Amino acid sequence: MKKIILGLACTAALLGTTVQAKEIRLASDFTYPPFNYKNSEGVPVGFDIEIADALCEQAKLDCTWVSQSWDSLIPSLLARKSDVIMASMRITEERKRKILFTDKYYQTPAVFVAAKSAEFGIDEKGLEGKTIGVQQGTIHDRYVTDKFGDIVNIKRYTGQDEVYLDLKNGRLDLTFGNSDQLSLAFLDKKEGEGFEFKGKAVTDKAYIGEGTALALRKQDSKLAKQFNTAIEEIRANGTYDKIAAKYFTFDIYGSDL
Repeated sequence: MKKIILGLACTAALLGTTVQAKEIRLASDFTYPPFNYKNSEGVPVGFDIEIADALCEQAKLDCTWVSQSWDSLIPSLLARKSDVIMASMRITEERKRKILFTDKYYQTPAVFVAAKSAEFGIDEKGLEGKTIGVQQGTIHDRYVTDKFGDIVNIKRYTGQDEVYLDLKNGRLDLTFGNSDQLSLAFLDKKEGEGFEFKGKAVTDKAYIGEGTALALRKQDSKLAKQFNTAIEEIRANGTYDKIAAKYFTFDIYGSDL
């Protein structure tokens, strides 16, 4: 009887592996240009999207995209509503307790952005009473909450694009986020002309993490290794640099902060 049960278990495991190999569900919130967003036709586009597609092709995986809110990405992954998170998620110790990360595929610091005319400093004295907008559930949310939560008003948004709208319309004093995303999606555009980086870049690994990576369930280590190999291979064969050049004029892969 034990042998029969074991045989059935092995068969189920093999079937599960086969299903996984046929279709890998990649999850993103698609609210984070130029990394991940949807174009006017509703098609997922951006740096994350192209890198993920290249990784799946390199690893010979059949991948499909699913849309989820940022806050639901990890719970949905653990509930098996997706197989991989590909949404510019940073590697942090807190997240590593719940999920498994691949090697990084890019690395950037975090910064504050406010109006050019703003004269306050990025410290407790300067920020007291100010309203800061952040994307809810991100490392930027946690950093602002931990460092300044007692002295500032924090407005949390489901997407970074909503933050920019309120910042532009004067409903926020400043925002805090990924330096490259803030620059490319806001400061370099017409609506961001009156704004600039404020203070020093934040590189504290306790908050900013060890880079940005794909996230999987801890038991899916084999799949993670496939993606790690693919990351190494597209870095070596020029595919990564070719994709990056479409979006950035600098080395987005970055060195360790």
